[in-house]
Amino acid sequence: MKARPVPTSGGRKSRPLIPYFMTYSLLLLVFLLQPAFSQEVSYRNIPAIAYYPAEEQPVDAYRQQQCVLDLYVPENTTGFATLVWFHGGGLTGGHREIPEALKNKGIAVAGVGYRLSPQVSSPAYIRDAAEAIAWVFSNIAGYGGDTSLIFISGHSAGGYLAAMTGLDKRWLGERGIDANRIAGIIPFSAQTITHFTIRKEKGIKETVPVVDSLAPLFHVRADAPPLLLITGDRELELWGRYEENAYLMRMMKVAGHKETRLLELQGYDHGMTYPAFPLLLEEIKRITSRSRAGNPGQ
Repeated sequence: MKARPVPTSGGRKSRPLIPYFMTYSLLLLVFLLQPAFSQEVSYRNIPAIAYYPAEEQPVDAYRQQQCVLDLYVPENTTGFATLVWFHGGGLTGGHREIPEALKNKGIAVAGVGYRLSPQVSSPAYIRDAAEAIAWVFSNIAGYGGDTSLIFISGHSAGGYLAAMTGLDKRWLGERGIDANRIAGIIPFSAQTITHFTIRKEKGIKETVPVVDSLAPLFHVRADAPPLLLITGDRELELWGRYEENAYLMRMMKVAGHKETRLLELQGYDHGMTYPAFPLLLEEIKRITSRSRAGNPGQ
């Protein structure tokens, strides 16, 4: 909208003063705010943090090697969300990681290592996963993180560990933490029946489905944190992986859970992390925004 010219005492039209005033005000505002906008968030990586309590003895060499996490954390900001990420590998392989797609996104990421079969058997790796989550709850505030915004995720076996520790309250309960404090559970292509490696440890064929206390499906409940299940295409995934997740979604809803969703990534097989990472980040953003809207002082 154009400003009307202000007449002078001589009756001639002068140059409009309002646009100049607005321009100078805008320049002053930009100058004053420049430090806030120009300060970019930097990150640092803190490797190999042991997450079991130091007083727990004896500690064998294998646990010392495996039960550590790498922490990728924003440095010059506070109140950020944190993602606990569990790698895949069938509970028999793989290595802790901080995926590149999760870096420089305004969140902290804890890439967790855990013990593997056959060096250990169930439920050792589930307990390891819970210990890592407990460490984050106990320590992330010291780095500037918001303990009400801790999310858990992982791919394949890592997704199974995220689902187990998030739905079965026993594991975090052993460390005095209510699993309902988790802000969101977002497993990628997780087994929701008892994991095939656990079945193998018990002498059960991989093709025989089992739902026992070591299956996320065994622990459906109405009061669980928000649950976003993501899988590849049902025709390209590992045996029945989409159908397992679809059944978990259905039973969570039957149990009365209001925030379970399932996303099937058409055209992607079990290695579906590339298109799933943006969905994970969007879910973190959605829940974080909702949390902050309910707590405007944050």
